[in-house]
Amino acid sequence: MTNWESRTVAQLKEECKIRGLNTGGKKADLVRRIEGLSIQNDFLDAEIADDFEPSDGEGIVQRIKQLPVSVLAVIGIMLIGTMGGAMLYGDDLIEWIQGEPDYQLIEFDSTSARGYAQSLVDLGHPEWEGRMSGTIEEHNTAEFIKANFSSMGIPSTIEDFDVPMFVIDDEPELGICQAGDVGETFPAFACGATDINADFINFEHRSDFVLQGYSGTSFIRYVDDIDVVDLGTGNESADWTSGAGAVVLIHMAEETESNTALFKRASENDVEGLILVNERQNCEDLVSGDCVPYFKSVDISAIDNIPIDLGFIMVSQSVGQTIIDNVINQDGRLQFMTYVENAGEATVKVPCGIIQGESDSLIIIGAHHDTVYMAQGAVDDSSGTATVLEMARQFGLIESQIGKPKHTIYFCTWGGEEEGLFGSTAWVDKHRNNLYENLRLYINLDMNHVDAERNSGVTLFGNHNADINHIRGISEKFKQQYPELANRYNIEVRKLANTEMPYNSDHAPFVYNIDEDESDGKQYGRAVVCYGSGSEEYHTYLDNMDRFNEESLAVSGIIYGSLVYHLAYGD
Repeated sequence: MTNWESRTVAQLKEECKIRGLNTGGKKADLVRRIEGLSIQNDFLDAEIADDFEPSDGEGIVQRIKQLPVSVLAVIGIMLIGTMGGAMLYGDDLIEWIQGEPDYQLIEFDSTSARGYAQSLVDLGHPEWEGRMSGTIEEHNTAEFIKANFSSMGIPSTIEDFDVPMFVIDDEPELGICQAGDVGETFPAFACGATDINADFINFEHRSDFVLQGYSGTSFIRYVDDIDVVDLGTGNESADWTSGAGAVVLIHMAEETESNTALFKRASENDVEGLILVNERQNCEDLVSGDCVPYFKSVDISAIDNIPIDLGFIMVSQSVGQTIIDNVINQDGRLQFMTYVENAGEATVKVPCGIIQGESDSLIIIGAHHDTVYMAQGAVDDSSGTATVLEMARQFGLIESQIGKPKHTIYFCTWGGEEEGLFGSTAWVDKHRNNLYENLRLYINLDMNHVDAERNSGVTLFGNHNADINHIRGISEKFKQQYPELANRYNIEVRKLANTEMPYNSDHAPFVYNIDEDESDGKQYGRAVVCYGSGSEEYHTYLDNMDRFNEESLAVSGIIYGSLVYHLAYGD
């Protein structure tokens, strides 16, 4: 079993990220979370370790490779002669018979990738900087990507999908007022224009507080003098009925449940507004003495009737304490305005560049081009989209020089990821039959960026042994040809079981959703993923180009690009 206590906090956060777990908290919290999941799922740590060997036939070929040559010949005949042997060991057996491939590494221009990322960031909202799904900013981004594919000489398409989405009509407001003399005497005029010596604290949208996904509209004014009720972590045993007609304050501690659970509970108890206080993520990492608020979404499929009049925000730890000190513990008044339509749909875009191959077998390289509504999303996920564009440019050049690949290669970017993987899921639903028959591999690049200072390297993982073996081989070639990059960025390669692939980015529908009829056993799609490291700015207003490290994109860009080259052009 892995000794998680020996890992650094940065390494433990990466482990949590891979497993789809919360990355906040102290080292002991991270260790407990990982160990708890291992026990809950009843699988060995070896299942995701670098030397993972599955309990089916996949690992057998790896052990056979270590045997003497004289024994190998006999075993090869036995395996091929055994009924179903070739089918059982599949790609591994073929690879063993053919010998170690001579991998060729593709080119990758990091400066070009940075240029793509900067162009994407420049397309953001004029005030809030994001490219939120369904907005003009997201649509312009998709058109920009399509135009780039076309300029590379790659035929391109763009598809529209109407998906559940919230629409922000105006900037939210949050403030506190201590009534002046007029307001104390005449409460109906408290904190109004005539209450001339009232004292106001106005909080900054994005840095002090942010909307949460699928928030509704709240119109709570100072004059309403609404109660604010502190329900601690807001678990089921909390007195939610006391929050009826009030604003409820929830502390985000280790045990605090998901946004979905809290939003649903607030709706069921007629809460007027819901405020999360960030006390568990990025604390001290970005702002000294504080925890910066960040965007999280809600799984609306788990809520029968989404509340349209329930505002939902997250505030920084310091803002939460200010509300407690001035409103809950004193006679201050809260103003809480959110202008959000959350019960409709919006159109998200999916542009694809397509290099037609000699067959209909598909390799798809993807990233999401949308961002959270209030951040540039330089790392999440302009970095991944920029990598896809640079890989597409390289393969456009390759095709012009040596001709068609064996497989058809798609370069796609997805809208609707941040709110619930809507774009990729809708695209998979539309093209399911083709994917079921022809998907060879999906490659996902979501935050494949490594911070230059907070550097824990990259993690490359997937759910098929043959793909992982290729990645290991290509990684070794990468270390030989780019020793300086390899020394700066640790490369960890892992094999996960199909059901261990996390459902947290656009690879998920390609893994889990391509087989609609499971009566004869479920077919999982093959996918590989790259996680970078060090982006503590995740989903905050600070995810901008200030810390962008384009050099790090070359690691996944070259390795995964070379995997595609090997599959599409190799012997």
